[in-house]
Amino acid sequence: MAQAGTGSEPGFPFSAIVGQDTLRLALTLCAVHPGIGGVLVRGEKGTAKSTVVRALAALLPPVDDGNGGRPARLVELPVGATEDRVVGSLDLEKVLRDGERAFQPGLLAAAHDGVLYVDEVNLLHDHLVDVLLDAAAMGRVHIERDGVSHSHPARFVLVGTMNPEEGELRPQLLDRFGLAVDVAASREVDVRMQVVRRRLDFEADPAGFAARYADEDSALARRIAAARAALPAIELSDTELRRIAALCASFDVDGMRADLVLARTATAHAAWRGADAVAEEDVRIAAELTLPHRRRRDPFDEPGLDPQQLEDAMRDAAEQAEQSQPEPDPEPDPDPDGPGGGTPEPDDGPQEPAGSGDEEPRQDVSAPGRAPERQAAAPSAQFKTRLLTIPGVGEGAPGRRSRSRSAQGRTVRPTTEPGRGLHLVGTLFAAAEHQVARGRRDGRMLLAPADIRGAHREGREGNLVVFVVDASGSMAARDRLSAVTGAVVSLLRDAYQRRDKVAVITVRGAAAELVLPPTSSVDVAVRRLRSLRTGGKTPLAQGFLKAREVVLREKVRDPQRRAMVVALTDGRATGGTDPVHRARVAATLLAGESVASVVVDCESGMVRLGLARDLATALRGAYIRLGELSAEQVAGVVRAGTSKLAA
Repeated sequence: MAQAGTGSEPGFPFSAIVGQDTLRLALTLCAVHPGIGGVLVRGEKGTAKSTVVRALAALLPPVDDGNGGRPARLVELPVGATEDRVVGSLDLEKVLRDGERAFQPGLLAAAHDGVLYVDEVNLLHDHLVDVLLDAAAMGRVHIERDGVSHSHPARFVLVGTMNPEEGELRPQLLDRFGLAVDVAASREVDVRMQVVRRRLDFEADPAGFAARYADEDSALARRIAAARAALPAIELSDTELRRIAALCASFDVDGMRADLVLARTATAHAAWRGADAVAEEDVRIAAELTLPHRRRRDPFDEPGLDPQQLEDAMRDAAEQAEQSQPEPDPEPDPDPDGPGGGTPEPDDGPQEPAGSGDEEPRQDVSAPGRAPERQAAAPSAQFKTRLLTIPGVGEGAPGRRSRSRSAQGRTVRPTTEPGRGLHLVGTLFAAAEHQVARGRRDGRMLLAPADIRGAHREGREGNLVVFVVDASGSMAARDRLSAVTGAVVSLLRDAYQRRDKVAVITVRGAAAELVLPPTSSVDVAVRRLRSLRTGGKTPLAQGFLKAREVVLREKVRDPQRRAMVVALTDGRATGGTDPVHRARVAATLLAGESVASVVVDCESGMVRLGLARDLATALRGAYIRLGELSAEQVAGVVRAGTSKLAA
């Protein structure tokens, strides 16, 4: 745990940071109103994400902890932290020494009234991200575990940083962050020079450099404190609230969280600029920080906000806000039977139903008149894969696919075997039955080595999924290639949701090409598929040999990550001497690496050669036809084809 304001060497001043104005504003607004829910900072490596976050804590108001004021803390949460370390657990020392059931606070308690910083938040286990975001939204932590019931305040500025190239957060978790900012290094030479110059000056004389910006940082700290104090009095009129609701509706965001966060952010911005009421400019700036990441429902949607779309939405919202202004009551009519008074005249007759008459009938966009290849171009319901799992229990990186033993997983039970940490309750229960025999009358509990129980933890792991895509001339017909691409995109979406690494190999022409080395950034794979080139011969043997090479190389880098190969082909190997036999030999070599595999048969037409089925046999894997690629069937064949690996 790192603390701002402590240590012998000062940190880089917040006011000295160059070229990250949007990020600085987002962090400042969360400092003014922690209820916004934190900031997600997305950007390439080397963009000063961590430097900006660490500089923020020094600007927060001092914390009164009952022993006088202390500086606000910056608490860093490591990616490998366990749930016990994050939320807290039983105080083992007090239990063993005094027999007292006491609670030991975790990192969330330490971050109260400060900054909780999670670097590489996209690599943090999902259930821990949920815990952090719940605490940030509620401002309190409730613990019911290990026989302890405890609650404590946990108001902090939550900041998560991530490099999108290392994998994205799920859309459900993206929505839980209040604000999101994309950062990138400036392409302006003068700005880059200034960044380098200031960094070199800081490294040469940290204390002197910090002293040069001390007055500016102090002014920022006073302004944050003043904005916090003014926040409860800021007026949010119905006109601006309608503008906020209209904006969120126009961007078609899910749920109501975006409306609430946008309102809080606009209020914080009004307080920050010293106003006493929210205005249109506050709503506009809040929308730029609140809405972009909430528009990303699908993992392959491009993040960001089109400026023109925002302008159009602001204009429409302004029109709705104007129309909502109450009109003055009309003067009462002295003649109750005159115009506008008395009983309304009966209607002239039945009204035409809406849309009737001589209007052209609306066309059903889902009607069968659409071209088959257009339907196949996008993954349809038949391609919603969900349960591709590798049997057995692994020990790979945290994910959401296959079962695994994990230090970050949930505790399942105590065990006498070496476990992932101490199972405290199991240890105490094991020792309790022996206390009388050991002569204990009062005081500390008497433990023996045989009492110790380890924690058996189980979670889910991500796997390496290697796609071998046949892009040769025999697959180049538009309808078939559209279907194959749709299936691959659907499988990639599944891999994204389950936190896998993926690799894509294409087979065409004279060789197999690794178009995407193993990566957690699945959306990059989709972009590569959109520019897929087709045609030529079918060197399937090279495709399987390339897949074997990728699997073996990745085993060296990440030995605990289990692999699965998914081949989409019609099996018609061509080129060279006896290409079909060579493809089967290469498949047999790949099977020798104990890799789970699935062959998706893309063969079509009246005459079927069954070559893809033969490849599945050589791979000792599963076989399925492209047209049968449903969620249940794929799950079934993968489990059946890989059951041999469970042992």
